[in-house]
Amino acid sequence: MQIQPYLSFNGNCQEAVEFYADIFGTDIPEIILFGEMLPEQEAVEQDRSDKVVIRADLESDDTRVLLSDIPSKSPDLQRDKMTLVIFSDDLDEIEVLYYKLKDGGTVEMELQETFWSKVYGSLVDKFGVGWQLNYDDGRMNQVV
Repeated sequence: MQIQPYLSFNGNCQEAVEFYADIFGTDIPEIILFGEMLPEQEAVEQDRSDKVVIRADLESDDTRVLLSDIPSKSPDLQRDKMTLVIFSDDLDEIEVLYYKLKDGGTVEMELQETFWSKVYGSLVDKFGVGWQLNYDDGRMNQVV
């Protein structure tokens, strides 16, 4: 299991990635846009244009920070925040952690299949910490 920080932005993720890469002296990572991952009509319907970042990974030494934009149609509480992401190739571990973390918290997205993972869920625990749980079935490597 790995736990990594995940930073969400309100439309300026690409600018933030370039800024942080410059500050920390890293290469600018590959930036994947929503428009590249979704069929054109679906991207337009979901307000996920070719300028909205779906994923960028900023790496420095042994640290990896995940970054993306949150589409404008998402609730305001989803914008400009940091969450912790759990990656595990053990499906049982993902499910156990999800149900323990959601006790007393608020579910943002129930565990479900996405185009990047067989099982993904997000929530805010009872202490206000945001969590994303990803079952690593190999699809994540195809998105990056």
